[in-house]
Amino acid sequence: MRKLIVAALVCVGLVTACGTPNDPAAKTDPSPGAPGASAASGASAASAGFPVTLTNPWGQATVERKPVRVATVSDGDTSIALALGVVPVIVPDVEDGDPVAEYKKRAMDRLGVARLKTYDDTDGIDYEAIAAEAPDVILAVNSWELDANYAKLSPIAPVVTFPKEEDADTMPWQERLRTAAKALGLSPQADEVVAANQKVVADAAAANPAFKGKTYTYAVIHPEQITFMSYGDQDPGVFEDLGLRKTDNAKNYSAKKNSVSLENLDQLDADVLLVTFPFGNEGLLSLAELEGNKLFQSLGAVRDKRFAVVPSENTLSSSIAYPDALSSSWVVEQLTPILAKAVAGG
Repeated sequence: MRKLIVAALVCVGLVTACGTPNDPAAKTDPSPGAPGASAASGASAASAGFPVTLTNPWGQATVERKPVRVATVSDGDTSIALALGVVPVIVPDVEDGDPVAEYKKRAMDRLGVARLKTYDDTDGIDYEAIAAEAPDVILAVNSWELDANYAKLSPIAPVVTFPKEEDADTMPWQERLRTAAKALGLSPQADEVVAANQKVVADAAAANPAFKGKTYTYAVIHPEQITFMSYGDQDPGVFEDLGLRKTDNAKNYSAKKNSVSLENLDQLDADVLLVTFPFGNEGLLSLAELEGNKLFQSLGAVRDKRFAVVPSENTLSSSIAYPDALSSSWVVEQLTPILAKAVAGG
């Protein structure tokens, strides 16, 4: 499986290598016969298809010419840029001193980048830091909190984001990637990135036929609640691509109604139950406390040992909940053996 994933990622790297470089193009003399004439002609050809106008919940954003300098406002947007072969001029510091996620490190190594320029996002988006980099475009297709931010970002540069407000929670990563790619003039590259990821997951599904048709629930232990993360209209991500399907209970939950009380733990039952504890001891309850709960013990998935804990230390839990263009194949690599063991049961 590891060789399969690495091969696919290499394929993605070959696809995206022709993406927009991050360094601004050198100024040239565009007059016929001048030394820079051919470069100017190339720049003109590269801008074919522009301007591009995208509609969003706050109006429209028009990208006049093929962007060179790209800023991002979320880790998912950074992943989109890197997947397309674009090194952003500035990104939020989501690691905050922690190691860079493995899938992101692979992409950065492929692009020859040791580190990205970041801004401190502890208190949210740093508008001044973004403006100082003079971006041609700002990627925000993976941002969930644009209501207050859009008005402050749009004067800096065109903001590329989701077309409808409900898309913030439900838009599949493939469409987020394609939306950004359209604004960057990289739609063919986006299609090939999607195809490379599809091959990885299709090969994993074929190697694990026992997954097909099994129901699943993915729950996250937050500090104030147990979250039914695989709610009805949630981006299915890797689970359904691998052949699983949501439980009937999933239709009872949504992005805005996803809390499961201790009295209703039976709502989590499925052929396969996955739970993660990204907040450790700060979560609503610990793994020992959950496993000690009588109602939880009565679930079929728990009795038959079709229950598994998804590790959070390596960002797997968040990558499952919020899949993106870079993490998808890596999630398959990490999650498939966990699923296989859970599907096999006791």
